[in-house]
Amino acid sequence: MTQTSLLIRGARLVPVGGVPAPRDGGPLDVRVVGGRVTDVATGLRAESADEVLEADGRWLMPGLWDQHVHFGQWAASASRLDLSGTESADEVVRCVAAEVDARAGGAPGTVLQAYGHRTGAWSRQPTVAELDAVTGDLPVVLISGDAHHGWLNSAALRLLDLSLRDTVVEENEWFASFARLEEVTRSMQDRRTAYAKALDAALRRGVVGVAEMEWADNADEWVERSASGLAPLRVRTATYAVGLAETIAAGRRTGQVLDEAGLVTMGPLKIISDGSLNTRTAWCHEPYVGGEELDAPRGRPNNSPAELVELLATATAHGLDVAVHAIGDAAVDSALDAFSHTGARGSIEHAQLVAAGAVDRMARLGVVASVQPSHLLDDRDVTQQCWPDRADRCFPLRSMLDAGVRLALGSDAPVAPLDPWESMAAAVHRSADEREPWNVAESLTVAEALAASTDGASTVAAGSRGDLLLVDEDPFAAGDAGPAAAGHLRAVTVAATIVNGVVRHRA
Repeated sequence: MTQTSLLIRGARLVPVGGVPAPRDGGPLDVRVVGGRVTDVATGLRAESADEVLEADGRWLMPGLWDQHVHFGQWAASASRLDLSGTESADEVVRCVAAEVDARAGGAPGTVLQAYGHRTGAWSRQPTVAELDAVTGDLPVVLISGDAHHGWLNSAALRLLDLSLRDTVVEENEWFASFARLEEVTRSMQDRRTAYAKALDAALRRGVVGVAEMEWADNADEWVERSASGLAPLRVRTATYAVGLAETIAAGRRTGQVLDEAGLVTMGPLKIISDGSLNTRTAWCHEPYVGGEELDAPRGRPNNSPAELVELLATATAHGLDVAVHAIGDAAVDSALDAFSHTGARGSIEHAQLVAAGAVDRMARLGVVASVQPSHLLDDRDVTQQCWPDRADRCFPLRSMLDAGVRLALGSDAPVAPLDPWESMAAAVHRSADEREPWNVAESLTVAEALAASTDGASTVAAGSRGDLLLVDEDPFAAGDAGPAAAGHLRAVTVAATIVNGVVRHRA
């Protein structure tokens, strides 16, 4: 098969990962052959096999990664009612009632889905009964903004084969329901269309790769998408414990290429070891403020220490890295204990609340901090309500980086938008409104945020992987820190996204 060859003419290089661009800073030509950069120089001549991309002085850098997505849920979110601005159960019920009225006489068999409500700061928790009162027989599924619970009416509980109750469906029981929700609400063509739109949007923001954490048979499904042409970027697929035996039996190991195009690779074993802040189930050393009303005042673990060690040991013995979801400080410490006992490689996903000493332990163990900076914007207020005594230990990005912990930035889409520019901006300026940055000492610079968003790639040079991004503005044009720098990152526009040497998006 003939190798693809791309000549990018007249590009300025963005310095990434501490590797400087050429000293003169002038436009350069870059040739990519067979998915690798082969030449970076001035005056490269176009060859007959070259596709030519005129950069016209734009800025060239490694492509961006989102290191934690639930792609199916992100693709579906575009068709769900947005409840992200609601502040109480009563307000949600009013929004749902209005939507039910607007859909009166709609097609039978329709399921009303919504997304985005956050109960952590509410004065009371929601009930099925109040949802039933305004929805009748129409199945209604309201997915929380952190995706850790579903608030369903009785019709939806029956549709998803869940036991009737008057409370929300939480954590592991809820995660297991996502696949069933997809089956009963969307056809294969609907899903394919939604994926195509979401993938195109990701490419338009310069995303060349994602770490797929969906609650699904990710490896097989993405190989199938690749074979059908619906995988234009790199996908690193996680498995959960429920699929671990099958993954091992298939001989899949972290880093193994799974598809013919070379874009889909096996990722880690994903373990959700605790809950979330907004559901007040993240496992902490100290009780939540107001936790006396909770069944578990400190949150709770989803795995015993022995179970966690066994899962990490099994994965490690079969060549799999591990990604451990740990939001509370007790969960982070328990995960680090398991990494230490087993010698496992991998990451802590979220690392939202970190106890003293845990940052240094992460560095010593070589555990990656896979973090989602946009969450600190969403969780700022609920943290002050639930964890006011420990808010200074939340999202310690600077502390982790300074200690030698590798950061990998992501979104956890649909919890936050699949947009690495927004994630970087949140890391640089930890505020989304007129308030001062939250824990400003934990901010990153633009250079550091970029380095944590390129999957380890640095300034484009001969030998670089041909996953590249051409942008209209220098990402450093507004400086390396502060609100102006963050605002500039959000406004950067993408001229072209290149994956494995192939132009996948061109403005």
